[in-house]
Amino acid sequence: MATPQFTKDRIKILKEEYDRLRIGKESLLKIIDEAEIAESVYNSNAIENSTLTLAETEKILLELEVSHDLSLREVFEAKNLASVIEYIRTKSQEEDLTEEIILFLHKMLIENIDTSISGRFRKKHEYVRVGTHIAPAPEHIRLMIEEALVSYSSDHETYFADKIAKFHLYFETIHPFNDGNGRIGRVIINYQLHRLGFPGIIIRDKEKKLYYHGFQEYRDNKTAKTAGKVIALALTEALHKRLVYLKGDTVINLTEYAKNLGKSTSAILNAAKP
Repeated sequence: MATPQFTKDRIKILKEEYDRLRIGKESLLKIIDEAEIAESVYNSNAIENSTLTLAETEKILLELEVSHDLSLREVFEAKNLASVIEYIRTKSQEEDLTEEIILFLHKMLIENIDTSISGRFRKKHEYVRVGTHIAPAPEHIRLMIEEALVSYSSDHETYFADKIAKFHLYFETIHPFNDGNGRIGRVIINYQLHRLGFPGIIIRDKEKKLYYHGFQEYRDNKTAKTAGKVIALALTEALHKRLVYLKGDTVINLTEYAKNLGKSTSAILNAAKP
């Protein structure tokens, strides 16, 4: 389950540089966070099969005119998730994650969509399944969430990325809500990262296959190896991006970077894989 040592070392070096350079540049980091909201919202909703494009998501969040053919539910899903992402940036600095916070985040997420299920766990006779996985019975949810929170907060030995991955996998296995479990679960990942002084990450829709493999791996073998890898790689990317801005370096796209090195983009991508 453990994250490879070379990955831990790389994140440690990046985090130390990030902490050193971020001093006095909170406004810049806030701008970067805000600029990423649309991308984060788009990807998290796309993983849940939203039909909105990134461009449509950006227009919705900027209150620009959009097509009347768009689903009103998907419009609210985008707006609500953006509000949740903005909210946790501040809330995560105030206190550790609690059941009350999780419920409040869900209420924000489902607002104007389905008030009958917002801000509460599944109750008696409300069962859900994801593929072939049938989530635990409603009467067990509250205790399972409590146990997950206690286990997370009391574990001072497991590497943080592995610990966050394990919590995420267990949370999604519980599937405590009637709707919004995946999006709330990914928000919680960032809440936990923020508490540790890290920037938030984006798990992209194009990585869905690997991301979902992590759940199957956990259910079959009780290991969080793949999920930990997804989180560690996304965090490495988030740190690298912020360091570029904190150093005042010029940002170029991958195609231009590959051209400067005289290599193909596929070669660069392959070299970046762990």
